[in-house]
Amino acid sequence: MTTADTPPPHASAGRPQRSDARRNQQTLLDAAAAVFVRAGVEAPVRDIATEAGVGMGTIYRHFPTRADLVVAVFRHQLDALANATTTTPAADETPYEALRSWVARFADFLVTKHGLAEALHSDQAGFESLHAEFVERLMPVLDQLLKASAAAGETRADVRPYDLMLGIGNLCIGVENYPDYQARRVIDLLLAGLAQAASGTGG
Repeated sequence: MTTADTPPPHASAGRPQRSDARRNQQTLLDAAAAVFVRAGVEAPVRDIATEAGVGMGTIYRHFPTRADLVVAVFRHQLDALANATTTTPAADETPYEALRSWVARFADFLVTKHGLAEALHSDQAGFESLHAEFVERLMPVLDQLLKASAAAGETRADVRPYDLMLGIGNLCIGVENYPDYQARRVIDLLLAGLAQAASGTGG
């Protein structure tokens, strides 16, 4: 963390958590994820505290270093994306809309992932382990979403989940270098192309 973000001397982590403490931590992770998507993983801790409605000391008690926080947010987002319920469309969603919704959250997740290597600094092995876990857990979810959408006749059936995942990742890279770049809009064009191809083959 920056000098301004230095945690208090007695900040600690690793103690058993009560249910209310776990809820508070989840609130912090949701807030940190939202701030990271908007401003990157180097965003000031005070911004995260404001988003979560807590004091900075509360964040440091849970996450003594920025690397701790970034890894925790990464895992929090990964768990949400890998949850089995994410592949079940809501009552007012088609399978294609469920795919689009998941991809939008996946794009936000990639913003955190892009900052993960920098947060871990020299821990290349740790980063590679987390990357492998991310691919292993999310590929089957995306595969299921694609198959459901194709089975409903809403998207083409020849799209490999790995190709789409890689394509989305490449479309997100520009966010780091071009402030006006809107990855979500470009990703929407990609997904719209899948749907148009499907409708076009139908007649």
